[in-house]
Amino acid sequence: MSSREPSADADVCIVGSGPAGAILADALAQRGWNVVVLEAGRRFELDERLGQMEMELRPEYGRGAVWEMGGPRDAFVSSGTHRYYLNESRVKGVGGSTLHWGALTPRLHPEDFEMRSRHGLGRDWPIGYDDLAPYYLEAEREMGVSGAPHQFAAPRDEPYPQPAFPPSYSDGLIEEACAALGIETHSAPRAINIEPYNDRGECIGFGTCDPVCPSGAKYDASIHVESAEEAGARIIDRAPVRRLVHDEGGERIVEAVYSTPDGRTHRQRATYFVAACGAVETIRLLLLSASPRHPDGLANGSGTLGRYFMEHPGITVTATLDEPTRQHLIGYSTRITEQFYEYDEGPRGTFVIELSNTAGPRPTELALDQSPVSGRLARGDVESVLAGDDWGNALHEDVAERSTRKLSINAWTEQLPVSANRIGIDRSTTDTHGNPVPEVTYSIDDRTRACLGRVEDRIHDIFEELGAVDITTESGPDSPWTAKHHMGGTRMGTEPSESVVDPTLLTHELSNLYVSSSSAFVTSGAANPTLTIAALTRRLADDLHERLS
Repeated sequence: MSSREPSADADVCIVGSGPAGAILADALAQRGWNVVVLEAGRRFELDERLGQMEMELRPEYGRGAVWEMGGPRDAFVSSGTHRYYLNESRVKGVGGSTLHWGALTPRLHPEDFEMRSRHGLGRDWPIGYDDLAPYYLEAEREMGVSGAPHQFAAPRDEPYPQPAFPPSYSDGLIEEACAALGIETHSAPRAINIEPYNDRGECIGFGTCDPVCPSGAKYDASIHVESAEEAGARIIDRAPVRRLVHDEGGERIVEAVYSTPDGRTHRQRATYFVAACGAVETIRLLLLSASPRHPDGLANGSGTLGRYFMEHPGITVTATLDEPTRQHLIGYSTRITEQFYEYDEGPRGTFVIELSNTAGPRPTELALDQSPVSGRLARGDVESVLAGDDWGNALHEDVAERSTRKLSINAWTEQLPVSANRIGIDRSTTDTHGNPVPEVTYSIDDRTRACLGRVEDRIHDIFEELGAVDITTESGPDSPWTAKHHMGGTRMGTEPSESVVDPTLLTHELSNLYVSSSSAFVTSGAANPTLTIAALTRRLADDLHERLS
């Protein structure tokens, strides 16, 4: 039998092996259930990562090259007023987008679940913070989060599994200015080992965590994939699911149709199906699975499938000091503040501020691409290079001067659900299998832009207090970056007329189809979504286990 042929007698078929799919597969397989996971991308082995790190450090390679994203397979369309670079946001492979994530793992706050009742904004979730609190603890243990409690965080009953990373050198510089302005910073919770944990070593500071951790100290979902396989789960890679097929009555999914590299098409049958292939691809799969019984896509009787897509728009402000700042030694932030996450200023928008450890160009980038030597070599002026004094100490001093005195502060804000922000499909553009590609229609609303403006003012105040110069907003309120956090599109709710899935993540219209994804988020909060995805998935595992028993 081919290793990519369907599994017989599967209890659960999961589409996608990112954090949702991998954690769910492991939880169910550990309880003895027959689980098969269909993953569109390939396996990336740990021994490949040193080569990937080298690619990341070399200026000639684009971000997509590290994880082989791009081309017809990954085609998409962006519309709306804000250009959305989808392929910077995802990885197709065993482990999903955690292969390149930053591993920042704060929890949503209690008020995020009650935006309508507290502030008259957005919608309330059909579950509350207390419903997820025990699963947040489970998720933090599973991922090995390093952190320390602080007064601005969501409430917790137990310490983090690992201690917090200490502040970096530049954190100490910026924190003095923050303290003078009444801004309190605290440790950034990270799913990165500060000490050996769960058979993984501690962080050794390669500094390329986003997009690749060569040592394996950073959590990624391939860890749960391996555990699931040891417990009996089956992972089929390079098996993109093209559609889900329901029974004659349109009430149950009976098979997932997927393709394999040899050009064959297979049909995987199971008792339950879980779409866990990321917010964008999950929505696309449900739309591509339209049928006469479900003409607008599976689970779309409410007409909300794909709508209320949310992101975390952000800004970056840089500055220069007259002393070294020791950036690029770590690769991820070690201090943030959730002080402004609370609605102490009213419902004008909440945000997180992050003290960066990666400001300015990397020394390797300057040495390889921007130094006087490389510039003349690129022009073919070899004789002047050989005759000049730009080698050795001169080159070192040039790179050091331009790369070691920078600082930057990032911040991102919540975004309320807006119906016009949506994920759809563009039938005029197709991928390598002839299927319509995702279309991301995305815009920044005035409320979000105003919140980013307030953030910008606060960051400028910090740098001015620090005595920095060349204070520059590199990405501001009018052209913010997005944090690669795909949320919304299959919103959770109790009313089938207003939502796609119920509080257990089961679709309202199909009795055996679940969605395990940040697409089920009702509001975005300002917290990075992966830990909440993991908590919701652990909760789903309990529900599915009970249904299967």
